[in-house]
Amino acid sequence: MEFRLAIPQENSYARTHPLSGERVAILEEMYKADPAWDKPSDPALEERFQRVKAKLMGFSKDPRVTMARYPETSKTVPARYARAYAWHKSAHPDKALAEVDSLLRDKPNDPYFLELKGQVLLESGRPRDALSALRQAAARAPEQPLIGALLGHALISTEEQDNFNEAKKVLRAAISRDNTNPFAWYQLGIVYNREGDDARAALATAERYNLEGRTKLALANAELALQGIPTGTPDWIRAQDIAMVSRAEVEREKDRKR
Repeated sequence: MEFRLAIPQENSYARTHPLSGERVAILEEMYKADPAWDKPSDPALEERFQRVKAKLMGFSKDPRVTMARYPETSKTVPARYARAYAWHKSAHPDKALAEVDSLLRDKPNDPYFLELKGQVLLESGRPRDALSALRQAAARAPEQPLIGALLGHALISTEEQDNFNEAKKVLRAAISRDNTNPFAWYQLGIVYNREGDDARAALATAERYNLEGRTKLALANAELALQGIPTGTPDWIRAQDIAMVSRAEVEREKDRKR
């Protein structure tokens, strides 16, 4: 970038920091002297790393970029994994499912391939069809709260009352492992609302708004929760904590505007 911008490279003392070329040279000298420099990476670790790269590219990049990096001529696991996301983002669920199914033929119990199949089905308007794959994924990776949250979302999306108890159990387990996911709190709030538990629905909503930095809404919902949750219970204490923090932030914001 410095070469492209014609930034002078001859004298680092004329700048506020060392030249990038000097930094690279120092790092190369240090790392090439390390015994690990020419040592091949562990094959199992490399396989996992390539899957992570493929998933991140498929999930975050424009599908055209992903397809250029992982063309259909490549039948490796990372390539099929990345393309499944690209096809899904391009609104081609059948092609996405074909890629995922090819992965599951090789590794039928892989929780992350099962998760992706469930996600494609769910987000293509087929929540009932998504349940089998997502239940298997959650059973094989119970320590992964994002999979649990996705399963909870699918259960709710079926609009079937029989699935709501399972959704609440799954979502509460997911939140117990990661309580910083606003989407999981949103889904749990839906369950409480359908049950008629307005106080805990308000608490779940307060949790979500608190994580999103929407202080006034967090305060309003926390105060609503305090009115309906028995005093002194863990949920009441949590609602009180959110209310106190949110109220203090609202007051600070008023002071800043004066």
